[in-house]
Amino acid sequence: MGDLRVGLIGLGMMGRHHARAIREVDGLELVALADAYGDPHGVAGDLPLCGSVDELIAHRLDLAVCAVPTGLHESVGLALAEAGVHTLVEKPIADTVEAGRRLVDAFESAGLIGAVGHIERFNPALQSLRVRLEAGDLGDVYQIATRRQGPFPARIADVGVVKDLGTHDIDLTAWLAQSPYSSVSARTSMRSGRSHEDMVTASGQLENGVITSHLVNWLSPMKERLTVVTGEKGAFVADTLTADLTFYENGTFATEWEAVSNFRGVSEGNITRLALTKREPLRSELEAFRDAVLGVADNTVTMREGLNTLRVAEAIIEAANTNSTIGLPA
Repeated sequence: MGDLRVGLIGLGMMGRHHARAIREVDGLELVALADAYGDPHGVAGDLPLCGSVDELIAHRLDLAVCAVPTGLHESVGLALAEAGVHTLVEKPIADTVEAGRRLVDAFESAGLIGAVGHIERFNPALQSLRVRLEAGDLGDVYQIATRRQGPFPARIADVGVVKDLGTHDIDLTAWLAQSPYSSVSARTSMRSGRSHEDMVTASGQLENGVITSHLVNWLSPMKERLTVVTGEKGAFVADTLTADLTFYENGTFATEWEAVSNFRGVSEGNITRLALTKREPLRSELEAFRDAVLGVADNTVTMREGLNTLRVAEAIIEAANTNSTIGLPA
């Protein structure tokens, strides 16, 4: 069997990285690209540059990567589904839950692989952390807290920070804990003069009892991407900017002082920075998408999972707007 023929639509900041990575993945052949505004980063080379999704589809695609602005995910995705093209859509799956549901229905009814680009799942630090949590290295998990902040990206104009950045943390938290959200509450603010929120602090609870905390904004002069998982035996800290994973072990000290020994607290123990093989997350994501299309394995973030993440994001926005806790259906 020859290489899978790949089309890429959307040649902005994320699209240019996809263009490079697709060319680097075995078994994929980038055959055409599309963007109504041209090729600002010069990634097409000698390949055909199309002005629309219909022109792109005409190049007999096996699969496509959709990296257009969020508000266009539905129209582009539905066109690709109708044409029978397996598609990876950049996160979030769509700008509204209703649009996301239509994408899920279109791909599932056509028997196509529909995936969402929640790339943090493919970060080496988080992949290692998931394996260690499954193995019981932390014992019972109590809390997952994330911090994701940095300067405002002028390229994002159609959604706020919750649906853009916050969906990373929603997805990775439910994935690490292997449990969906049961409720959320939040506060947001708009400080940059836009019509969408640019700062959010959200808390929640998963169905398995794990509590969550998410600090996300576009208003910090430093860039930070941290996930802290606290549990029975200590805490793991994953830095997804550097793909580093560190384990902070609870210390255990025997005492004969009855009043102290009756108090079940924790103390500082050994700190271990874990050695990891660091593969580029984008390449790993594209390899997983390729394997799903080939039927070899299915480690993608499915469109249905992406839809569930978007539901939580909209619940966070609603919670902030109504100053309430929003429950999520099981």
